[in-house]
Amino acid sequence: MRSREIISGVYQLTGGGTNLFVIAEEELTLIDTGLPGSSTGIAAFIHRIGRSVEEISSIIITHNHIDHIGAVPELCRLNNIRIVAHKSDLAGFDTAPSYRQGVRRLLRVHFLHRVRRLFVLETADVSMQLEGGEVLQLLGGLIVIPTPGHTPGSICLYAPSHKLMFVGDALQRRRKKLLLPAKMVSTDMPEAIDSVKKMAELTPEILCFGHGKPLFEDAHKRLLALIECNGS
Repeated sequence: MRSREIISGVYQLTGGGTNLFVIAEEELTLIDTGLPGSSTGIAAFIHRIGRSVEEISSIIITHNHIDHIGAVPELCRLNNIRIVAHKSDLAGFDTAPSYRQGVRRLLRVHFLHRVRRLFVLETADVSMQLEGGEVLQLLGGLIVIPTPGHTPGSICLYAPSHKLMFVGDALQRRRKKLLLPAKMVSTDMPEAIDSVKKMAELTPEILCFGHGKPLFEDAHKRLLALIECNGS
């Protein structure tokens, strides 16, 4: 699993094309967990920085897709970890609001019930359900910004003291291009555009994505250009 330091004490880990983030303060916090099987790489990285997986206190989920929640069960077996996610991405066993209708139908097929647990976190799996607007005691105050569109409960996490925003899959970065989330795997594209406006209002200077490299230059300017390009 590749790693890079974003700012002091904040690390991006990448495995299987998906990013997760480690915030190393008095305790350790993860933002997303990557695909199933990622716990081994996460544990190895935490050991490299002289910490222990037993220090992971919380996992914050940007959205309820398999490539972001995949290692939650593995990590929870290692430690008693608080799982934090937005309530709009959670549901009972027979629904999966973070996926498009076709996938939801598949996950209701009886013989797929066993693997369904790999694809979604359910209400009972989450310790703290977010509504948006909460300020988490991380990085001098980490604000939960509801940014629906990719999924109903997608969130961004913004640390004003560092001008740093974790955007999950609410945005894409492909090479040098900043893009809206992929339509094929998103639930509401007009909402996705409105969510970009929320991000731009906060004038972030660093954007960290669910996939791809972080953006350190002209982040706010490029958010405004994306809004203009999409007719708003």
